[in-house]
Amino acid sequence: MTFEYINHIKELIEKIETLEKENMKKVVELLTKTILEKNSIYIFGASHAGILSEEMYYRAGGLMLMNPIFGKELMLDNTPITITSKMEQLPGYGTTLATKVNFKENDVLIIHSVSGRNPVGIELAIDAKNKGVQVVAITNLDYSKSVTSRHPDGKNLHEYSDIVLDNHGDVGDACVSLPNVQQKVGPTSTVIGATMLNSIIVEVAKKLIENGMEKPPIFYSANLDGGSKLNEALFEEYKDNIHYKL
Repeated sequence: MTFEYINHIKELIEKIETLEKENMKKVVELLTKTILEKNSIYIFGASHAGILSEEMYYRAGGLMLMNPIFGKELMLDNTPITITSKMEQLPGYGTTLATKVNFKENDVLIIHSVSGRNPVGIELAIDAKNKGVQVVAITNLDYSKSVTSRHPDGKNLHEYSDIVLDNHGDVGDACVSLPNVQQKVGPTSTVIGATMLNSIIVEVAKKLIENGMEKPPIFYSANLDGGSKLNEALFEEYKDNIHYKL
């Protein structure tokens, strides 16, 4: 057994560490500035891309100020599951979803979309940018440039973004070839996207401390004695930029 998938993930991590280093630094600086200036951070993804929104939300060791945008029609508990694909491809749904969010100038919106072609993420990006929000895309540029946009404007997500983080995965996301099988197996976007984002959050926390913040808004584990009380105190301190309830 060679564990080809693990080896491929290691290669991708080394690639993003080298090729995406500067863009990740830009995101660190942007999020640090956003927090220090008391603006808000949002994150969105549809269907499996939304797993990164969940990873960033209410997570021990994670940034308390990450506000997820969830569309019920895009969640993986839908039946039939194909509803999620239909809704992310439906023009107008992203614009409607944006009405749930009180975007303000100098806020930040992180959008995860591997292909970057579906209207829901593109429309959220357009709405946010029209309100002066900085948009960060996590996508696969090779993949995105190989497919046509499903949005009426004909552009993909990376073309509406201020900073682009490329996950450098395979077109189609899966990475391991099988004998005599056209479809590869083993998608990489979740683990690589989570690696990039968690790396960024760690550096943001360091930057906040360097800027004199004694207690950066990082979640304590609710399973540690006293963790919930500590979280409640931090939540109260940063409540103006937290748009969900504990």
